[in-house]
Amino acid sequence: MLSVPALIAALAMSPQAGTPATPPAAVEALLAADRAAAAHAATTTLVDGLTAMFAPDVIVPGPPSRLYRGLAEVTAFLRSAPDADGRATWAPIRGAVSADGQHGFTFGFMTVTPPGGVATPLKYMAYWVKGAPGWRVAGYKRARRPEGEASTAMMAPHLPAALVAPRTDAAWLERQRASLVAAERAFSDEAQRVGLGPAFTTFGAPTAVNMGGPSNPSYVVGNAAIGTLVGAGAPAPPSPVEWSTDVALVASSGDLGISFGFIRPHAKAADGSAQPGAPFFTIWARSGPDAPWRYVAE
Repeated sequence: MLSVPALIAALAMSPQAGTPATPPAAVEALLAADRAAAAHAATTTLVDGLTAMFAPDVIVPGPPSRLYRGLAEVTAFLRSAPDADGRATWAPIRGAVSADGQHGFTFGFMTVTPPGGVATPLKYMAYWVKGAPGWRVAGYKRARRPEGEASTAMMAPHLPAALVAPRTDAAWLERQRASLVAAERAFSDEAQRVGLGPAFTTFGAPTAVNMGGPSNPSYVVGNAAIGTLVGAGAPAPPSPVEWSTDVALVASSGDLGISFGFIRPHAKAADGSAQPGAPFFTIWARSGPDAPWRYVAE
């Protein structure tokens, strides 16, 4: 059984001594951190298990139309859920790291069992940032999936061609962040022009994944399949919704990042007021700072 101090130590460590020297070693270190967090969560409540791996500035989208920001606010939100005292088990099926080795994501399958209750099958997605304390989750979401077994076979990781030294120049970092914000805005603008489905096809990577809805037992894989899913039943252009970024985090290597924001319907409410937006986060990647951004996980 891992104590919280032992978990923190596990999250900070690589499977190998020292800093990982290759992209595969770096992603294995991240997956090891995710699995260590899962091992700890199995010994405590859902809330304590999740918050032990969260960064102080973690962001979690949730109802009602909120982006919960910061560990205190996120903890209060999680404690308000019916399954707060349940036990969570999970396992990642894919990992990814940035070229600077400081950002990454994992996703997989989770089960939450409340005391004396029935287990709830879920999917989860986590965006991680590595600092002095080790890997911590900066963005997190989970969603229902249908009953029944889901394949836990590992998917090929998303890896850079090589690892590079992290950069600290503030102007450089801001340019990378601004480029991701612009990509999210261009994505929304394209949906107004061609419709939701085609925009999701254009702006997604061939290996992109979408969590799908409660009727999807697994992740929807590939930009074409995601475009079909999102575009099903959507009206002809323009898109009925638009979206933009409120917060963006980007690795110093400029090749991996996450955008948080709200999807807002164009239609007004019955009283003429704007309808509340739905919170989202999207994970983006590109082959280098001069390449176009494409979403890889959402």
